[in-house]
Amino acid sequence: MICRKLSVLALTALALVLSGAPASAREAIPPPSPEDFAAALDAARTPAAISFAKTNFRQVHGTEPGTVTVADHGVAAYVLNPEFVRGVPGAPAGVLQYIAVTATADDGKRATLRADPQGTGSWAVGSVFSGNDEETLNQRLQRGSVLLNEPQINGWYELGPTGVVLLQASLPQSPVGAFVPIAEYQEQVRARYGDKLPGSDYQKDQGIGFPQQDAAPPAAAPPATTGSGWPIAGAAALLVLAAALVVRRRQSQRKSTPASEESSPSK
Repeated sequence: MICRKLSVLALTALALVLSGAPASAREAIPPPSPEDFAAALDAARTPAAISFAKTNFRQVHGTEPGTVTVADHGVAAYVLNPEFVRGVPGAPAGVLQYIAVTATADDGKRATLRADPQGTGSWAVGSVFSGNDEETLNQRLQRGSVLLNEPQINGWYELGPTGVVLLQASLPQSPVGAFVPIAEYQEQVRARYGDKLPGSDYQKDQGIGFPQQDAAPPAAAPPATTGSGWPIAGAAALLVLAAALVVRRRQSQRKSTPASEESSPSK
């Protein structure tokens, strides 16, 4: 009878854990709407954007193309979220930064136009990077994943529902191709960048990395994971209690830089 009650207690605790678990990182990241993609593509086709692309081709390759063709699709690029680094409960690992649109010169060379949201529903291209890493890497993503940039290491990850996989980086902090669970990735980036967040002395000294923005109020002793703390802690306590009782009973046994003059950070 006692063992049956302990089993019910353990199952109840497990249910609490599951009910308190956060939504997956992918579910927590709102994707751009079809209207956003359309507006980003329109921005990439403006004379100013084409001029950016031509300037990039001239400066990087030495010749300016006569014509530039803009792709008919864009790639959503996400960037490491400072709130995720802080350990704010429920914060997704990435936030939308821009939509990448590939521009191709008449000789086949490629560049990436970066269309940034303007906060009013409009989009504008203020920079261009050589190459088309975003488009190429996006083709390697599994269904349900997004492309996450960690600018501090010039790195690109596949961000999926349960973790990340490093695709490429100038300063890799984990093996390329290795899966890292979300909770473990949060611990890694918190250790790497906890003192480099917006509003920190690092940022004030012009340290590169996180998007410039007003610093959020510091979180008081944030948890190491991104889930809701008390249901999990309570359920864990119940599980420990149940296990202890079983032991006794049986006696046994986680606006952009004008980069028309720069190459992509990941290149």
